[in-house]
Amino acid sequence: MARYTGPVWKKSRRLGISLTGTGKELDKRPYPPGQHGANQRRKLSEYGLQLQEKQKLRFMYGINERQFRRLFDQAGNMKGIHGENFMILLESRLDNLVYRMGLARTRRQARQLVGHGHVTVDGGRVDIPSYRVKPGQVIGLREKSQNLDIIKESVETNNFVPEYLSFNEDTLEGTYTRYPERSELPAEINEPLIVEFYSR
Repeated sequence: MARYTGPVWKKSRRLGISLTGTGKELDKRPYPPGQHGANQRRKLSEYGLQLQEKQKLRFMYGINERQFRRLFDQAGNMKGIHGENFMILLESRLDNLVYRMGLARTRRQARQLVGHGHVTVDGGRVDIPSYRVKPGQVIGLREKSQNLDIIKESVETNNFVPEYLSFNEDTLEGTYTRYPERSELPAEINEPLIVEFYSR
């Protein structure tokens, strides 16, 4: 299944979650798209709820079904709680951490920065958005990429870097200091439903 690249705002409203991370999509019309809009009263089945939760998380991180499922299976082989491990693996993706550090305004933009070869890990160029960063690794930018306007604008407007990342605004470098705890990850996701979905 291909990665979703359609209208993000519409998708955000359908899922009831801000996929861009800005929250703007839900400010104006916090109800699903369509002619009935705010009056839609559809009660989801248990399967529907599980599917919706999976789609929420998948679209939030912007990855295709195959990658999503592969990460889910890898999380199942780790010690600890399956759903939490899955969230941590998603959070450890290079494109996501570039976004979290504030080098890009959206995950989609972060994915492009990585894909176009602007990002380094421990000094070496990495152009694979799904690259799994390990705690202690340093994420930076290639020298000639540091003056890109989109990066400058993004860093200037970003006012939050999670505690599991350290970020130096002067050098535009950040370290993934540790794996995040569940309480530091998206609260609007109910990951046990996703585990149930794939366990069917």
